[in-house]
Amino acid sequence: MAGSLEGKVALIMGLANEHSIAYGVAKSLKARGATVVLTYQTEKTLKFIQPLFDELQPGLTQLCDVQDEASVSALFAAITQKYGQLDIGVHSIAFAQKEDLHGRVVDSSAAGFALAMDVSCHSFIRMAHHAEPLMKQGGTLLAMSYYGAEKVVPNYGMMGPVKAALESAVRYMAAELGPKKIRVHAVSPGPVKTRAASGIREFDLLISNATGSAPLRELPDIDDVGEAAAFLCEAGAARLTGSTFYVDGGMNIMA
Repeated sequence: MAGSLEGKVALIMGLANEHSIAYGVAKSLKARGATVVLTYQTEKTLKFIQPLFDELQPGLTQLCDVQDEASVSALFAAITQKYGQLDIGVHSIAFAQKEDLHGRVVDSSAAGFALAMDVSCHSFIRMAHHAEPLMKQGGTLLAMSYYGAEKVVPNYGMMGPVKAALESAVRYMAAELGPKKIRVHAVSPGPVKTRAASGIREFDLLISNATGSAPLRELPDIDDVGEAAAFLCEAGAARLTGSTFYVDGGMNIMA
């Protein structure tokens, strides 16, 4: 579908390195002609993603800490100044403190739960709030979720309830923004080996079990997720919104 997103401006938040799901999405959007805007959390993070710039050729790169409203506002001000529009917003950010992620949900601290919810869920809502005025001709907003939002996945812990909140937020935002032709989806890959996933206990076992139970007997990589995400941004998906879009080899249908 070369050229299917020509003239579109796509903000991608959460690119950490060449193994990131956000990298797979950025490649697919770029291949379809979109101009990508990339954010990085710290100067240290920038060092890891700079080698990818030759390939992605971002039109704009910007420091953005999603917990700092001034930083988020500055990002969207920069997009407004340079492009005056935004067509696609991709949120691929999640965080929980290790003691909360590795412990029982019933033992999680209020502060830890609030932090995970703020970074992993509400920052997507804040992104949509800032994106809405720039999506004058409609657009697409995507957030990354996981099957642990729907069913209990061993060792996924507190991120399960947080991702469940994210998927619920997607549905409400889709209803609220639909009249403006802004579509909202959660993309739910199977387990993918990323830096964030490395924080989950016994992740290799999770990969092995998921591969064995998925009907296709294989799990997606970041390129598979990128292609699915790009489809949701194209004209062919113009009548789709509010979904949790599974890219997991069919794992979600199994008991």
